[in-house]
Amino acid sequence: MNATPTAPAGTAPTAENTDGLPVIAVTMGDGAGIGPEVIVPALLDPGTLSRIRPVVVGDAERLRRAAELVGLAGQVEIVTVEAPGDAEFVPGRINVIDLGLLPADLPWGKLSAVAGDAAYQYVRVAAELALSGAVQGICTAPLNKEALHAGGHLYPGHTELLAHLTGVEEVSMMLSTDTVKVIHVTTHIGLIDAVNRIEPGLVERTVRRGHDALVRAGVEHPVIGVCGINPHAGENGLFGYGEEEKKIVPALEILRADGIDARGPLPADTAFFLAGRGDYDLIVAMYHDQGHGPVKILGLEAGVNLTVGLPVIRTSVDHGTAFDIAGTGTADPGSMIEALRQAAALAPSPTG
Repeated sequence: MNATPTAPAGTAPTAENTDGLPVIAVTMGDGAGIGPEVIVPALLDPGTLSRIRPVVVGDAERLRRAAELVGLAGQVEIVTVEAPGDAEFVPGRINVIDLGLLPADLPWGKLSAVAGDAAYQYVRVAAELALSGAVQGICTAPLNKEALHAGGHLYPGHTELLAHLTGVEEVSMMLSTDTVKVIHVTTHIGLIDAVNRIEPGLVERTVRRGHDALVRAGVEHPVIGVCGINPHAGENGLFGYGEEEKKIVPALEILRADGIDARGPLPADTAFFLAGRGDYDLIVAMYHDQGHGPVKILGLEAGVNLTVGLPVIRTSVDHGTAFDIAGTGTADPGSMIEALRQAAALAPSPTG
């Protein structure tokens, strides 16, 4: 196995692959989880090759084992390539930049520092490919945070890891479904810390990132609903200590003065209902569970996780490594298919 894998030397895709479809690096995630099992059927889905040119960054042999588990071994050829420019995109073929980091006997569904380090390396190589222009976006299968830390990489998750790898100080997490889209002002910190971190500048920047992402996706004039922090958005000072007036209202005033249709602060217990019936194109949640809970009630297969503010497009499944079912061949690839679809919708066309 390669102890210190390096990024492939390829840059832009070759001419025969530049048909206007974006090249997307698909990272395999934690090899002990369900990532390989959802990637194989997702990349064989008839709609996938009609939208993108996918290249997996991962472990080819693990994908072959996954193909056997999901009953698709006879329908797929998993081919190792050195760089995206070497890939051929035909039905039934999966192109893999093989870092060769996983042992053949790695058990499914078990926490592994080796798998955690490998998951980091897949993302690192994909980020380098994206920054070089070799791919136009990244779609990530789930990693396990405990395994990632055990492998020596102390990041809260994909969002913060990709921000570090691409040299960006601040990004936002957006969850996207057909019913509602949610962007978060804070994510992977405790509730008390989240309230302390929220301030007008952070709220303003988060709303702008969400607004810009929707405009790029074709929503010309997004209507954005901004949640409050306290129950009933503070009820005019009845709940909390004036956080809405101090931390949110000043940001909304600046945004509206710039022509951004940001409305609020809204009671979070009704904001998502209003978004679901079409009143808002985007809801801004103040903290992790305020945004994640309503989205996940729709079903894990319905949601896609996007990192907004990176210099490259990044989408992801909105579920974890599911160690409890990994290796059984029963994982639902729906969220991965949807993540690839949204990567196609947001990524630019190749210029090479």
